Amino acid sequence: MKNKFVSLLAIILGIIIIAFPMIGVIGTSSLIGLSVLLISIYLLVVGVAIIDYNKSGAIIDLILGIILLFLSLGLIFNPNLFAFLAEISLYLAGIVLIIVGVVALVNNRHARFGFYIGISGIILGLVYIIIGTYVADPIILGTLIGLWLVITGVLKIIDG
Repeated sequence: MKNKFVSLLAIILGIIIIAFPMIGVIGTSSLIGLSVLLISIYLLVVGVAIIDYNKSGAIIDLILGIILLFLSLGLIFNPNLFAFLAEISLYLAGIVLIIVGVVALVNNRHARFGFYIGISGIILGLVYIIIGTYVADPIILGTLIGLWLVITGVLKIIDG
């Protein structure tokens, strides 16, 4: 039951991220902050869901989720933090996706599609960094994070 909830949560959060940039009225800082916030919510839920059978993976997810929660709130509510992180802010979510992909590889190595969940996070993180370097469009960048969450949710549902 927990896995289906986590899978559906990932799909819903991914769709929200994909749809949200289409509204297009919030600045880059808030979009990146929102994307990182939704990833942190996902990591916190996954950390709680897997704590019964994978304590080390759960601890990694929970710590990363808490760190990303504080970072995302700072990006959303403190424009000075965004100014400070302006040089690396476009790479931040890509780096986070790569880290989350590696964590997913570790946590899901016994699942049928766990490898693909981790690899998709790493690949989309690299694509995010490349696109962030040349395009810097928050709509495209937010959509990549949403795409990873949807892929993760669908693969977890298929995995059972």
